[in-house]
Amino acid sequence: MSTPIIEIKNLFKMYSGNPHPAVNNLSLTIHKGEIFGLLGPNGAGKTTIINILCGLRHFNSGDVHVCGYSVINNAGIIKPLIGVVPQDIALYPTLTAYENLQIFGGIYGMKKKERNERVNELLRLFGLENNKNRYVSTYSGGMKRRVNLIAGLLHRPQLLFLDEPTVGIDVQSRIMILENLNEINKAGTTIVYTSHHLSEAEQFCTSIVLIDDGKIICQGEPKQLIAQNKVESLEELFLQKTGKNLRD
Repeated sequence: MSTPIIEIKNLFKMYSGNPHPAVNNLSLTIHKGEIFGLLGPNGAGKTTIINILCGLRHFNSGDVHVCGYSVINNAGIIKPLIGVVPQDIALYPTLTAYENLQIFGGIYGMKKKERNERVNELLRLFGLENNKNRYVSTYSGGMKRRVNLIAGLLHRPQLLFLDEPTVGIDVQSRIMILENLNEINKAGTTIVYTSHHLSEAEQFCTSIVLIDDGKIICQGEPKQLIAQNKVESLEELFLQKTGKNLRD
C-alpha cells in the first residue's frame, strides 16, 4: 500500500448550540495517488472535515495529519502543499482570467517567469488560451469553473481538494475538467473530491467513503461496494445507506 497523505484518528467536532456532533469519532486514511470521494448527504460532515484538513476549522479532539504534518502544529507547512477549489467561484469578476491567475500565483509566492509559464500552460490545457484577456464577468459558467480550478492547481499541489468541481456546467466543460484531473492525478497529485453527482463519482474516484451523521457508513472502491451491497449503482447504494428523507 502506498504512503498515507491524510491520516485522521478519532476526530470529534461539536458546534456550539448543536446537540449532535458534526464529526463523531471518525478515523480515515487516504493514500498518495488516490482520487478519493468524500460523499454523503447535506449535513453529513463533509465540509467540516475538509475545513479541518485545510486548517480552516478547529476540532475538539482527535489527531489529523496532512502530507505527514499535524494540522495543529504545522499549518504553515501544509498550506503550500495543498490546493483548494471551492464550490463557489472565487475569482475577481472585473479582472481577466489571466490577471486573476497572476494574482493567485503571486499569493502562492511563485516567481514571475515560473508564474507566466504555468498560467499559460494551464490556460492552454483547459481550453481558455484564446479567451484569457476577457473579463471573467463575461465568461460562461463552465469557463468560470475551469479558471476556478486552475487557480487551485497553479503551484502544483501534492494534494488537491475539490468541492463540487463540475456543478452547474455544460457537458463539454465537465468532460474536459474530469479528463484533465485524471491526467493531473496520474502525474502525482492526490485528489479529495466531494460531489452530489454520484454517477460521476462512481466513474471518477478510485475509492470513496460514505459518511452520515459525522460517521463512516461504508468505504472502499466504488465497484466493489456496489457488488458487495447487491445494488446497481453508487446512487442506489447511497440511498440504501442514508435513506430517502430530504436533508435540507
